Amino acid sequence: MDSKALHKISYGLYVITSKKGDRFNGQIANTVFQISNEPPTIAVSINKQNLTHGFIKESRVFAVSVLAQEAPLSLIGRFGFKSGREVDKFNGLKYELSQNGLPYPAEHVLAYLEAKVIQEVDAGTHTIFIGELTDAKVLIEGTPMTYAYYHQVKRGSIPKTAPTFIQKQAEVTVKMDKYVCSVCGYVYDPEVGDPENGVPPGTPFEKLPGDWTCPVCGVGKEEFEKES
Repeated sequence: MDSKALHKISYGLYVITSKKGDRFNGQIANTVFQISNEPPTIAVSINKQNLTHGFIKESRVFAVSVLAQEAPLSLIGRFGFKSGREVDKFNGLKYELSQNGLPYPAEHVLAYLEAKVIQEVDAGTHTIFIGELTDAKVLIEGTPMTYAYYHQVKRGSIPKTAPTFIQKQAEVTVKMDKYVCSVCGYVYDPEVGDPENGVPPGTPFEKLPGDWTCPVCGVGKEEFEKES
């Protein structure tokens, strides 16, 4: 079976949030889709190991934030590569609340949709939560972030708990050495640099500023290893 065929399926990139009592949590997801129009329903696929899964199971509500194409890697890293069991993902983040009190980032979000769970589907490692919309709002106009754009243009990495995660095979390095973040899997490519954080294309890893950090998860250069 050629698993690369799965790469031809299109995906977006979203922040899924929920609550448990007075606590908030959220995560990145790429599997969100509309199911019906009357009533309007949507579905999200959430890994059972994630804290957000437990929050949705208990509160029976969730919100979907549609990320703009220009959303920074740091925002995606906050919700995709940090655990809500260890950090408060909303600490220091500008956010607003939906009609039923669910948080959504106040910046780099085109729209949000809030839903109440009406059905669950067991999908092995994940649960598909089907929800009826209770609130929705377009915040700004723009182009939605897609998984392809995030991966190919912004060169972002994928959490191992994502439904689309596939273990990469080693590639042969023929030019300047690439370095891989041991925490989140982000690959620093010298030919691309990190323009979002002031590092121009053509900058070798060894020439990065001492205070440069992974644009996705925020760890230092010491957490990077040369790609084999």
